[in-house]
Amino acid sequence: MAERVIKDDQPRVYFDCNKCPAFCCSIYERVTVTKRDINRLAKYFGVSYDEARERYTKDYDGERVLKRVRDVIFEETCEFLDQKTRGCTIYHGRPAVCRSYPGRSRCAYYDVLRFERKQQGDESVVPLIKITFREVEDVVVSDEDSSERIYEWDENGKRRPK
Repeated sequence: MAERVIKDDQPRVYFDCNKCPAFCCSIYERVTVTKRDINRLAKYFGVSYDEARERYTKDYDGERVLKRVRDVIFEETCEFLDQKTRGCTIYHGRPAVCRSYPGRSRCAYYDVLRFERKQQGDESVVPLIKITFREVEDVVVSDEDSSERIYEWDENGKRRPK
């Protein structure tokens, strides 16, 4: 009789959302939502599409995003994050971008969290991270040996003149 081999096609996951302070819900400026996401929210809450769009989303520079609220750890967070448990209060109604996060077997923010807690020797440490997006111009600086791109910004997030 042949030996039975059990294969697991699921990739091994290297993060535990229950041990994380919800970086993914808190450090991004915005969580973009689609019409399908708004429909999912409407169904989840039992309201019309227009009511869900008005109640739970807002316009952010021409794109539709989830509303945010003040947070006890980070500056702001998704309005659907339970700030005590750090869990999603609309898990089955959450947008597609949240459903697919992190999209790989590792979560970079969880890795940073574990690294900092180990470095500090303190399991309660929470490194404060904030992701912001802006367009920048790159400058290539060259000498006879090599060239490299230089990006510089001032304290207000504006690119410094070269």
